[in-house]
Amino acid sequence: MNGLLTIGEFSRITHLSVKTLRRYHESGLLEPATVDDFSGYRYYDTHQVATAQIISRFRSMQMPEREVRAIVTTPDPDARARLITEHLGRLERQLDDTRSAVTALRRLLDPTPPTIEVQRILDEQCSVAAISEVVDASDVLDWYSEAMAEIDAAVSETTGPPGGLYDNELFTEGRGVMTVYVPTSVSPSVGRIRSMTLQPIELAVTVHYGPHDDIDVTYGALGVYVETNGLAIAGPVREVYVVGPRDTANSTLWRTEIGWPVFTATSTST
Repeated sequence: MNGLLTIGEFSRITHLSVKTLRRYHESGLLEPATVDDFSGYRYYDTHQVATAQIISRFRSMQMPEREVRAIVTTPDPDARARLITEHLGRLERQLDDTRSAVTALRRLLDPTPPTIEVQRILDEQCSVAAISEVVDASDVLDWYSEAMAEIDAAVSETTGPPGGLYDNELFTEGRGVMTVYVPTSVSPSVGRIRSMTLQPIELAVTVHYGPHDDIDVTYGALGVYVETNGLAIAGPVREVYVVGPRDTANSTLWRTEIGWPVFTATSTST
Protein backbone atom coordinates (compact mmCIF):
# COMPACT_ATOMS: atom_id res chain seq x y z
CA MET A 1 0.00 0.00 0.00
CA ASN A 2 2.01 2.93 -1.39
CA GLY A 3 5.22 1.50 0.03
CA LEU A 4 3.79 1.26 3.55
CA LEU A 5 4.29 -1.78 5.77
CA THR A 6 1.54 -3.88 7.24
CA ILE A 7 1.62 -4.35 11.00
CA GLY A 8 2.92 -7.89 10.45
CA GLU A 9 5.73 -6.72 8.20
CA PHE A 10 6.61 -3.91 10.60
CA SER A 11 6.62 -6.40 13.48
CA ARG A 12 9.10 -8.68 11.69
CA ILE A 13 11.42 -5.78 10.91
CA THR A 14 11.39 -4.18 14.38
CA HIS A 15 11.04 -7.35 16.50
CA LEU A 16 8.09 -5.74 18.28
CA SER A 17 5.14 -8.11 18.52
CA VAL A 18 1.86 -7.27 16.83
CA LYS A 19 0.23 -7.19 20.26
CA THR A 20 2.84 -4.69 21.49
CA LEU A 21 2.43 -2.50 18.40
CA ARG A 22 -1.33 -2.42 18.91
CA ARG A 23 -0.85 -1.44 22.56
CA TYR A 24 1.63 1.28 21.60
CA HIS A 25 -0.90 2.61 19.12
CA GLU A 26 -3.65 2.70 21.72
CA SER A 27 -1.40 4.48 24.24
CA GLY A 28 -0.11 6.94 21.64
CA LEU A 29 3.48 5.85 22.05
CA LEU A 30 3.87 4.72 18.44
CA GLU A 31 0.97 5.45 16.11
CA PRO A 32 0.78 3.94 12.61
CA ALA A 33 1.41 6.19 9.64
CA THR A 34 -2.13 5.49 8.55
CA VAL A 35 -5.13 3.33 9.40
CA ASP A 36 -7.46 2.07 6.69
CA ASP A 37 -10.88 3.57 7.34
CA PHE A 38 -12.70 0.56 5.95
CA SER A 39 -10.68 -2.40 7.27
CA GLY A 40 -9.05 -0.83 10.30
CA TYR A 41 -5.70 -2.25 9.23
CA ARG A 42 -2.66 -0.41 10.51
CA TYR A 43 0.15 0.58 8.16
CA TYR A 44 3.59 1.89 9.08
CA ASP A 45 6.18 3.93 7.23
CA THR A 46 9.75 2.67 6.89
CA HIS A 47 10.90 5.89 8.55
CA GLN A 48 9.23 4.66 11.74
CA VAL A 49 11.55 1.67 12.05
CA ALA A 50 14.26 3.69 13.82
CA THR A 51 11.69 5.17 16.22
CA ALA A 52 10.35 1.71 17.00
CA GLN A 53 13.86 0.44 17.71
CA ILE A 54 14.53 3.38 20.03
CA ILE A 55 11.31 2.67 21.89
CA SER A 56 12.17 -1.03 22.12
CA ARG A 57 15.62 -0.31 23.51
CA PHE A 58 14.40 2.11 26.17
CA ARG A 59 11.54 -0.17 27.21
CA SER A 60 14.04 -3.03 27.59
CA MET A 61 15.85 -0.73 30.03
CA GLN A 62 12.63 -0.42 32.10
CA MET A 63 12.04 3.19 31.12
CA PRO A 64 8.36 4.12 31.78
CA GLU A 65 6.28 4.59 28.65
CA ARG A 66 5.51 8.22 29.52
CA GLU A 67 9.24 9.02 29.51
CA VAL A 68 9.83 7.11 26.27
CA ARG A 69 6.95 9.06 24.73
CA ALA A 70 8.53 12.33 25.84
CA ILE A 71 11.87 11.33 24.31
CA VAL A 72 10.49 10.33 20.91
CA THR A 73 8.08 13.28 20.65
CA THR A 74 10.09 16.22 21.99
CA PRO A 75 11.96 18.31 19.41
CA ASP A 76 14.27 19.69 22.10
CA PRO A 77 17.58 17.74 22.12
CA ASP A 78 18.50 19.09 25.57
CA ALA A 79 15.22 17.84 27.02
CA ARG A 80 15.80 14.42 25.44
CA ALA A 81 19.33 14.27 26.82
CA ARG A 82 18.10 15.22 30.29
CA LEU A 83 15.44 12.49 30.30
CA ILE A 84 17.96 9.89 29.14
CA THR A 85 20.53 10.99 31.71
CA GLU A 86 18.00 10.82 34.53
CA HIS A 87 16.99 7.30 33.54
CA LEU A 88 20.58 6.14 33.23
CA GLY A 89 21.19 7.49 36.72
CA ARG A 90 18.29 5.40 38.02
CA LEU A 91 19.66 2.32 36.28
CA GLU A 92 23.08 2.89 37.83
CA ARG A 93 21.52 3.17 41.29
CA GLN A 94 19.54 -0.02 40.69
CA LEU A 95 22.74 -1.75 39.58
CA ASP A 96 24.51 -0.59 42.73
CA ASP A 97 21.61 -1.90 44.83
CA THR A 98 21.78 -5.25 43.03
CA ARG A 99 25.52 -5.50 43.58
CA SER A 100 25.03 -4.68 47.25
CA ALA A 101 22.40 -7.39 47.59
CA VAL A 102 24.64 -9.95 45.86
CA THR A 103 27.55 -9.09 48.15
CA ALA A 104 25.43 -9.49 51.26
CA LEU A 105 23.84 -12.74 50.03
CA ARG A 106 27.20 -14.28 49.23
CA ARG A 107 28.39 -13.50 52.72
CA LEU A 108 25.19 -14.82 54.30
CA LEU A 109 25.23 -18.03 52.24
CA ASP A 110 28.90 -18.79 52.86
CA PRO A 111 28.97 -22.26 54.49
CA THR A 112 31.67 -21.01 56.84
CA PRO A 113 30.48 -17.55 57.92
CA PRO A 114 33.31 -15.21 58.84
CA THR A 115 33.86 -14.68 62.54
CA ILE A 116 34.07 -11.23 64.04
CA GLU A 117 36.30 -9.97 66.78
CA VAL A 118 34.47 -8.19 69.58
CA GLN A 119 36.02 -6.07 72.30
CA ARG A 120 34.39 -4.80 75.46
CA ILE A 121 35.63 -1.27 76.03
CA LEU A 122 34.77 1.73 78.17
CA ASP A 123 34.39 4.61 75.76
CA GLU A 124 35.78 7.88 77.13
CA GLN A 125 33.89 11.13 77.48
CA CYS A 126 34.12 13.18 74.30
CA SER A 127 33.06 16.66 73.19
CA VAL A 128 31.55 16.74 69.70
CA ALA A 129 29.85 19.04 67.24
CA ALA A 130 26.64 17.24 66.35
CA ILE A 131 23.37 17.39 64.46
CA SER A 132 20.44 15.35 65.79
CA GLU A 133 17.02 14.90 64.21
CA VAL A 134 14.23 12.38 63.90
CA VAL A 135 14.79 10.62 60.58
CA ASP A 136 12.96 7.99 58.53
CA ALA A 137 15.06 4.89 57.93
CA SER A 138 14.66 5.34 54.16
CA ASP A 139 16.23 8.80 54.39
CA VAL A 140 19.26 7.87 56.52
CA LEU A 141 21.90 8.02 53.76
CA ASP A 142 20.73 11.34 52.29
CA TRP A 143 20.27 12.88 55.73
CA TYR A 144 23.72 11.73 56.83
CA SER A 145 25.39 13.25 53.74
CA GLU A 146 23.63 16.59 54.16
CA ALA A 147 24.25 16.81 57.93
CA MET A 148 27.89 15.82 57.67
CA ALA A 149 28.47 18.34 54.88
CA GLU A 150 26.98 21.03 57.14
CA ILE A 151 29.30 20.04 59.99
CA ASP A 152 32.35 19.89 57.71
CA ALA A 153 31.64 23.42 56.49
CA ALA A 154 31.49 24.78 60.05
CA VAL A 155 34.15 22.79 61.92
CA SER A 156 37.75 23.34 60.91
CA GLU A 157 39.61 21.33 63.55
CA THR A 158 38.61 17.86 64.75
CA THR A 159 40.11 15.63 67.42
CA GLY A 160 39.05 12.28 65.96
CA PRO A 161 37.10 10.52 63.21
CA PRO A 162 33.42 11.29 62.64
CA GLY A 163 30.67 9.10 64.00
CA GLY A 164 26.97 8.57 64.36
CA LEU A 165 24.40 7.51 66.94
CA TYR A 166 21.41 5.50 65.75
CA ASP A 167 18.40 5.01 68.01
CA ASN A 168 17.02 1.48 68.18
CA GLU A 169 13.69 2.82 66.87
CA LEU A 170 15.33 3.52 63.52
CA PHE A 171 15.63 -0.24 63.07
CA THR A 172 12.56 -1.46 64.95
CA GLU A 173 10.06 1.22 63.91
CA GLY A 174 11.62 2.62 60.73
CA ARG A 175 11.90 6.10 62.29
CA GLY A 176 14.01 7.44 65.13
CA VAL A 177 16.60 9.92 66.31
CA MET A 178 19.83 9.99 64.36
CA THR A 179 22.91 11.95 65.33
CA VAL A 180 26.06 12.60 63.32
CA TYR A 181 29.08 14.27 64.84
CA VAL A 182 32.77 15.07 64.72
CA PRO A 183 34.91 15.23 67.87
CA THR A 184 36.17 18.77 68.43
CA SER A 185 37.36 20.88 71.32
CA VAL A 186 35.43 23.93 70.06
CA SER A 187 31.95 23.35 68.69
CA PRO A 188 30.14 26.16 66.87
CA SER A 189 26.40 26.68 67.27
CA VAL A 190 25.56 27.30 63.64
CA GLY A 191 22.41 26.18 61.86
CA ARG A 192 21.53 22.73 63.16
CA ILE A 193 24.92 22.15 64.79
CA ARG A 194 25.05 21.93 68.56
CA SER A 195 27.71 21.06 71.12
CA MET A 196 27.24 17.64 72.69
CA THR A 197 29.15 15.60 75.25
CA LEU A 198 29.27 11.85 74.73
CA GLN A 199 29.35 10.30 78.18
CA PRO A 200 31.61 7.36 79.12
CA ILE A 201 29.82 4.12 78.33
CA GLU A 202 30.62 0.44 78.03
CA LEU A 203 30.52 -0.80 74.46
CA ALA A 204 30.71 -4.12 72.67
CA VAL A 205 32.71 -3.12 69.60
CA THR A 206 33.52 -4.82 66.33
CA VAL A 207 34.91 -3.53 63.04
CA HIS A 208 33.24 -3.76 59.66
CA TYR A 209 35.80 -3.80 56.86
CA GLY A 210 35.05 -2.56 53.36
CA PRO A 211 31.94 -1.02 51.79
CA HIS A 212 28.67 -0.83 53.68
CA ASP A 213 26.83 -3.14 51.28
CA ASP A 214 26.75 -5.95 53.84
CA ILE A 215 27.20 -4.00 57.06
CA ASP A 216 23.88 -5.46 58.23
CA VAL A 217 25.58 -8.87 58.34
CA THR A 218 28.20 -7.48 60.74
CA TYR A 219 25.42 -5.94 62.80
CA GLY A 220 23.75 -9.33 62.99
CA ALA A 221 26.94 -11.05 64.11
CA LEU A 222 27.50 -8.44 66.81
CA GLY A 223 23.89 -8.81 67.95
CA VAL A 224 24.38 -12.57 68.28
CA TYR A 225 27.50 -11.95 70.38
CA VAL A 226 25.59 -9.59 72.66
CA GLU A 227 22.76 -12.07 73.17
CA THR A 228 24.90 -15.19 73.64
CA ASN A 229 27.10 -13.44 76.18
CA GLY A 230 24.21 -12.44 78.42
CA LEU A 231 24.44 -8.74 77.62
CA ALA A 232 21.63 -6.23 77.29
CA ILE A 233 21.57 -3.27 74.92
CA ALA A 234 21.69 0.00 76.81
CA GLY A 235 21.20 2.72 74.23
CA PRO A 236 21.67 3.82 70.62
CA VAL A 237 24.28 2.03 68.54
CA ARG A 238 27.43 4.01 67.77
CA GLU A 239 29.31 3.99 64.51
CA VAL A 240 32.76 5.51 64.11
CA TYR A 241 33.99 6.00 60.57
CA VAL A 242 37.68 5.38 61.14
CA VAL A 243 38.24 5.28 57.38
CA GLY A 244 35.31 6.19 55.17
CA PRO A 245 34.14 7.99 52.02
CA ARG A 246 35.53 11.28 53.33
CA ASP A 247 39.00 9.70 53.41
CA THR A 248 39.13 7.59 50.25
CA ALA A 249 36.93 6.61 47.32
CA ASN A 250 38.34 3.09 47.54
CA SER A 251 35.59 1.41 49.55
CA THR A 252 37.69 -1.69 50.16
CA LEU A 253 39.78 0.42 52.55
CA TRP A 254 36.84 1.64 54.63
CA ARG A 255 36.81 0.68 58.29
CA THR A 256 33.72 1.25 60.42
CA GLU A 257 33.62 0.58 64.15
CA ILE A 258 30.22 -0.56 65.38
CA GLY A 259 29.66 -0.21 69.11
CA TRP A 260 26.61 -1.36 71.03
CA PRO A 261 26.20 0.14 74.52
CA VAL A 262 25.79 -2.87 76.79
CA PHE A 263 25.53 -3.97 80.35
CA THR A 264 25.47 -7.42 81.89
CA ALA A 265 21.90 -8.68 82.03
CA THR A 266 20.88 -10.21 85.32
CA SER A 267 17.91 -12.48 85.83
CA THR A 268 15.92 -12.84 89.00
CA SER A 269 13.94 -15.86 90.03
CA THR A 270 10.84 -15.88 92.17
